This record gives sequence, C-alpha cells and structure tokens, in this order.
Amino acid sequence: MANHNEFPSASKVLQARFGAAIKSHRQRLGVTQEELAWRADLHRSYLADIERGGRNVTLSSIVNLARALQITLADLLSHSLDLGIINPYDDKQTGLGEILLVEDDLADIELILRAFKRAKFANPVKVVRDGKAALDYLFRKGRYAKRQAEMPQLLLLDLGLPKISGLEVLGQIKSNKLTQDIPVVVLSGSQQDANIIECGKLGVENYLIKPVGFESFSTITPKLGLHWSLVRPTAANHP
Repeated sequence: MANHNEFPSASKVLQARFGAAIKSHRQRLGVTQEELAWRADLHRSYLADIERGGRNVTLSSIVNLARALQITLADLLSHSLDLGIINPYDDKQTGLGEILLVEDDLADIELILRAFKRAKFANPVKVVRDGKAALDYLFRKGRYAKRQAEMPQLLLLDLGLPKISGLEVLGQIKSNKLTQDIPVVVLSGSQQDANIIECGKLGVENYLIKPVGFESFSTITPKLGLHWSLVRPTAANHP
C-alpha cells in the first residue's frame, strides 16, 4: 500500500508556497520579520510560522500582508502559485474545490467573477440564477440529476432570489446531512436586511454586502482560510 505521507497535502503545499512568497517579498524590501509583522498588524511569531509554511493564513492576514509588502493582493497570490515547489493542482494529489454562486443579478455576477479573476483564483465557479436551480444543483434533481461533481466547497448565496428565496434555500441546505457542512456566505444588498439575523441562526459563515470585491472576503471568518479558496485535498491526501 502506498504511503500517503510521501507527498505533502494540498494545504501544506499552498502554505509553503505562500510562506516562500512572503519571505521573498520581505527580503526584497529589506525589512525584518519584526518590521513586517508590525506593518501588517500581526504577531512576529505568527509571521514566522507563515514564512516557514506552518500556518494556514486567513484572508484578512493575506490582505494585511499584501499592503505591508506594497504589492497588490493579486500579485501576492500569483507569486505564491508560481513558485516552483510542487504543482498543487496535480490531479493525482489534489482537486480544485468548486464555488457555487447563486445570484440572479447579471451585474453582481460579473463583479464577483471579476474579483475572483483579479485574485488569481483557479477554482471552477458554477453560477445558477434562482433558488430552485440552486437546490436542484445541490440535490441532483431536474436538469442536474446526472451531475457527477462533488458538493461545492463554498456557496455564495444571494438572499433576494426568484422562485425560491435565498433564506428558504439556506434552510434546506442546513437541514440536510448531505449539504449542511458546506460553508455558506450570504450576499445582501443592505446591512439592514432583517433576514441576515435569521441566516445567522441557520449557521451561515458570514454575510457580504454587495457590490462585492475580493477585499470583501477578508471579512469572512478565519475558518475560511487560504486552503478553501484555492484547492480541495483529495481523499488520497489523508492517511
């Protein structure tokens, strides 16, 4: 039997790449770890862990580090993926986690997809434009009855959907064992939306106010770190 520990897991590969990119940019600036940590509002030990690839970085930390290093977020993530340590997208080791975007407004869809593109995310993004289509996709019904793909790794859910409301979609997702563990971030046009409180009770990870840019994702809870946003480990990565 093959030893599953022969290769680093997908998340470890990404951590190593990201840490190497941070160290490279820091050295280019000619600053110490202490200085960079201060600029990025991070603890020095936390930054040291990042640079040696031992820390799964949150999106808020990524944003802070990009600013402290005086580079764009897209450039930092692009550099992380370009480093020649190992191909994290080798089909034998990893698979990209799908993002399901449930949004009916074409302008909002374009903005969100543009934000992912700017940040160099390679994840496949599936877009459906109403609540019924979202449930059919998740539970393999109707036109999606023969869908073979795994469950999405992240669901971005607009609340103001036609046919079936976003709140009802969320309720069905969180009440079903097949889908209840999918992280859901709801999209709302206003912080005053009364449904946001109900969404919190149902177990969403967080909510974002539209229009959404990539920087908005830095507000998502640290449970959604770098690993979900780039790659999903396959079963072969685990003993």
